Amino acid sequence: MTLIKSISGIRGTIGGVPGDNLTPIDIVKFATAYVRFLSEKSSGRRLTVVVGRDARISGAMVDDLIEGTLLGCGVDVINVGLCTTPGTEMAVIANNADGGIIITASHNPRQWNALKLLDERGEFLSDTDGKRVLALAEDTGFEFPDIDRIGRVLSREPFNDEHIRRVLALPLVDADAVRGRRFKVAVDAVNSVGGIVIPALLRELGCEVVELNCTPDGEFAHNPEPLPENLTQISRAVVECKADLGIVVDPDVDRLAFVSEDGSMFVEEYTLVAVADYVLSHTKGNTVSNLSSSRALRDVTERYEGCSYSASAVGEVNVVAEMKRTGAVIGGEGNGGVIYPELHYGRDALVGVALFLTYLAKCGKSMTELRKSYPAYFASKNKIQLTPAIDVDKVLVDIKSRYADERVNDIDGVKIDFEDCWVHLRKSNTEPIIRVYTEAHTMAEADALAERFIAEIGRICNL
Repeated sequence: MTLIKSISGIRGTIGGVPGDNLTPIDIVKFATAYVRFLSEKSSGRRLTVVVGRDARISGAMVDDLIEGTLLGCGVDVINVGLCTTPGTEMAVIANNADGGIIITASHNPRQWNALKLLDERGEFLSDTDGKRVLALAEDTGFEFPDIDRIGRVLSREPFNDEHIRRVLALPLVDADAVRGRRFKVAVDAVNSVGGIVIPALLRELGCEVVELNCTPDGEFAHNPEPLPENLTQISRAVVECKADLGIVVDPDVDRLAFVSEDGSMFVEEYTLVAVADYVLSHTKGNTVSNLSSSRALRDVTERYEGCSYSASAVGEVNVVAEMKRTGAVIGGEGNGGVIYPELHYGRDALVGVALFLTYLAKCGKSMTELRKSYPAYFASKNKIQLTPAIDVDKVLVDIKSRYADERVNDIDGVKIDFEDCWVHLRKSNTEPIIRVYTEAHTMAEADALAERFIAEIGRICNL
């Protein structure tokens, strides 16, 4: 069974049996439920929804199904075609739409696709709203409108150029400074929509671009998640073509990773750290990341007088909520997701690229020099397979009690902050697994901390 229904949307592999995979029937079912959810808030007003997609092979097919379903539900459609996740989010705001559907399975392999659902602010649905959509999907009592009330396609215009224009117009993006450095940049866009927008943005910034996997045909040249083990090609290319840096994005362009001039990974966790460093040097304020992100953001934030860091539960919607609560000027997630509210409240690789290159141009450092200027942390990510009979919540309560004298955060599982390291324990929502994330100043220390807690949980569960 590969259909995953969650508050953030509907994700699954294409084809197979309805209810078990992402089939045409499931696509229509959940698109209809989304319209019903929006209608509950519209007081009978005619709805407008933005639709955008990444370059997955199934994207056009899913797009046609969703557009047709929206029209059949009496909704007007603004279709922005091949568009990034952040671009589609911004298009909702720009068009004063009632919501949006992004057709993308993010970093999942080519056989996957998904419907990511947005509210009228171009942000992902809240927990409550997401659950309402799922409940409506199971209620068949819906009457479709007659011929006089079906929807219309209002436009089929791309939003990518407008997205780039708005990024370049930001006060902290200094295009002239970047152009002055004449950066040579290698780009790996895993043959999705990033192959359209990232090179275009870089050329606007006066960069020489070396394109790898920038044909938006959905034939992913490697595992699309931008992790070091999947980035050997661009690592070699940066060195061979003597580039100043490499840029890597995932299929929907909301995650951003950099490669240094020597082919080494800048490390995804440090994308947000470096961008935040630049933003805070000009705009004093607070920062936010999720509990599983590097402590380096906290350390860099506290370098600036009057600035403070706070952590949210894992998930973009939770990061955004905490950013709004604290008035954060920059935030995001350690997976390379940069959220810059001056532009919009969504992870956006384009704004991350523009702010990072401005910083790199102005500081005059190489990528390796810049990376060495930040605190060195290493992360270890593990999981413990438990039996269905084990109460995971009770296990986490036990761990929390044992470490009550330490700094403990339980808004999302249990995170224990020690003086020089931390461990974050979270349960899976779909299977009896505890995820064990640790961070320390060396990889050996991070691995040892993970082994220690895995063993302790094993003793609690008599494993």
